[in-house]
Amino acid sequence: MDKKCCTNNIKVTIRGDDEKKQIISRINRIIGQIEGIKKMVNNDRYCDDILIQLSAVDKSVKSLANSILDRHLHTCIVDNIKKGNYEILDEISELFRRFQ
Repeated sequence: MDKKCCTNNIKVTIRGDDEKKQIISRINRIIGQIEGIKKMVNNDRYCDDILIQLSAVDKSVKSLANSILDRHLHTCIVDNIKKGNYEILDEISELFRRFQ
């Protein structure tokens, strides 16, 4: 669960297999929703029906993002603060700006 820097300075988060499967499953569900919306457009479905499905996708993406953010706060951010890396607070401030 550590966030580590590689030799090329790319930050990574090590996730367990179960966590990866859960995230990938949610992403696949979102992809399925989007494919369904594409079919709706091709089939000339009513705008309101498409908008309802787009709203559902939006909620799914936000829910996944919030789940990843929650984990990031409780692991990566906390671990960095415990190690005395208070520069990580700049990263979290930027994340909160993006999520507004």
